Amino acid sequence: MTHGFIRAATGAVLALSAAFGATTAAFAQGKEIRIAHVYSRTGPLEAYGKQTQTGFLMGLDYATGGTMTVAGRKLVVIEKDDQGKPDVGKSLLAAAYGDDKADIAVGPSSSGVALALLPVAEEHKKILLVEPAVADSITGDKWNKYIFRTGRNSSQDAISNAVALDKPGTVIATLAQDYAFGRDGVKAFKDAIKKAKLVHEEYLPTTTTDFTAGAQRLIDRLKDQPGRKVIFIIWAGAGNPFKIADLDLKRYGIEIATGGNILPAMAAYKALPGMEGATYYYFGIPKNPVNEWLVANHYKQFKTPPDFFTAGGMSAAIAVVEALKKTGGDTATNKLIKAMEGMSFETPKGRMTFRPEDHQAMQSMYHFRIKVDPAFAWGVPELVREIKPEEMNIPIRNKR
Repeated sequence: MTHGFIRAATGAVLALSAAFGATTAAFAQGKEIRIAHVYSRTGPLEAYGKQTQTGFLMGLDYATGGTMTVAGRKLVVIEKDDQGKPDVGKSLLAAAYGDDKADIAVGPSSSGVALALLPVAEEHKKILLVEPAVADSITGDKWNKYIFRTGRNSSQDAISNAVALDKPGTVIATLAQDYAFGRDGVKAFKDAIKKAKLVHEEYLPTTTTDFTAGAQRLIDRLKDQPGRKVIFIIWAGAGNPFKIADLDLKRYGIEIATGGNILPAMAAYKALPGMEGATYYYFGIPKNPVNEWLVANHYKQFKTPPDFFTAGGMSAAIAVVEALKKTGGDTATNKLIKAMEGMSFETPKGRMTFRPEDHQAMQSMYHFRIKVDPAFAWGVPELVREIKPEEMNIPIRNKR
């Protein structure tokens, strides 16, 4: 996916900066609305970052009707590659708000980077719209009033997966990455489980490629348990934890369960027909005009369906444009906050609403069951049912 291709495809205006050379001062400041997008253009979450960026540009195109303007003001996107490193992200966001005069920022891909960005938004008194970093702490104990999030949080992942797995007589062990995303995810999952029994938590480094030792600990903990036995996996980025299925888990009656993921990662799901879980997005599930537009246009431009984080990027762009429409193009932070608190907007997932208390977007999740279809290179998540926002009691964790 080259930049030129995306630019031509979306009609978006890009001002590349940071690692790509400082932006010139040639931009007329008054007319433009400047949006910094801080994401993993490289690094372990590069695939997520690139999808978000594609979705974000397509979303701006969609939400502005192809004009890339709001209230007569041109939208300019300033791209920053945080490489998945918290310290790099922090300095890039400070430069975006300061040197580049960004009115609003979107990103990042990694929860670790996001936690480093939150104080920068507060210091500069500018909005940071978090997409797609997931850790609960972002809209929880590390939150400040400048933070909004269109991406789902760990609790939304956990509670929707609990809907799929939390049954009496089920015994669960978790396998997660040892950083904010994994630990927040397991904590939220534990809090959400009411009927099943959680017997073990296994945390492995984010760089893990050999899962044998961790899997053995999981097997030892589960194999003699009565009832249904499940390993629930929370994993992002590199490494394939589904390799543990090769260790003959069936011999012990152990199943694997997980949430949704990007399509390349879901190739591993083909070996797991019937596996259940809950996902944030799969292009074939939501039925609404925004998703229809995204799927049709993504196929037209890239000859592939939109992926997990493409939908998130589009949702973030729609939220930014809707907020700016509400303020008449005024980028004053307090006006934007006022416009965004409680704001509902239509996304590829249907309606999202920013909860006033913590600015987390309330949104549907999808209980799925994996079906193998030879036409697809991945296990296809078939909808069991949509889990509506009002069905999930998502805790407010920010002590506001």
